Amino acid sequence: MGKPRKRHKQLALPKLDKNGQHRGGARAGAGRKPKDGIKRARRAEPHKARPLGKPRFPRHAVLRVLPVIGNLRKRHLYSALRIATIAIALRELAYDDVNGAFRIVHISIQKTHIHMLVEADSKLAMSRGMQRFMISAAKHINRAFSDKMGLTERRRGAVFADRYHQEIIETPRQARHALSYVLNNWRKHREDRRPGAEASEVDPFSTGAHFMGWRERADEVVSRGRDIYEPLIVYFPKTWLLREGWRKAGTISFYEVPSAPRVTTKA
Repeated sequence: MGKPRKRHKQLALPKLDKNGQHRGGARAGAGRKPKDGIKRARRAEPHKARPLGKPRFPRHAVLRVLPVIGNLRKRHLYSALRIATIAIALRELAYDDVNGAFRIVHISIQKTHIHMLVEADSKLAMSRGMQRFMISAAKHINRAFSDKMGLTERRRGAVFADRYHQEIIETPRQARHALSYVLNNWRKHREDRRPGAEASEVDPFSTGAHFMGWRERADEVVSRGRDIYEPLIVYFPKTWLLREGWRKAGTISFYEVPSAPRVTTKA
């Protein structure tokens, strides 16, 4: 038997660009640059096809704003976002959209982002509904921002950092987690520890005041609210998961901290 043939490993030639630098591989500053030239602290939402989803499944959407806008938890920016929720609610009442209905059920405003629980009859209804909300919110935020800063010329341009992120809710456990996460998100970010916030059981920058599923309010018929409080305008849920299905996974307390370990209590 002959000696086995020795196989030589082929060496790859280095790839150099026109400046004589190596190309390819991980390196600082690599990758496609953002179109708006804004360097972001976190990865942008990837441009992938959205999941189809079904009308009976609500969705948890997250919108992030550009750093230049500042803290959203300010009275003037709250009012701007409230007007945007009114615009979406009025459109649902006034138009019979062939693409299906889009409803905001809950919303929570944090410093740099907005959490929303929404219902949509189709993938297109979800896309169009979120676009309308983002356009209306950006217009009113730019106006409020300009008035507050005393700008002679109204600010124009982008308000949101990238596309919205969404998660489809398909089970009672997911629905219960999403409700607690959205309505108690201020506790995750320790906004409840700010001076004066300890007097509030629920986040005033959310629709928590109108949520009838709080464990501590189990015996109440209607929700409580301050006379001077102007609530964000949302719809009562129509999907079973947000209406009552979430209760199968346990009740929700005022004092839950999202992402923290909890003991499941069924009622």
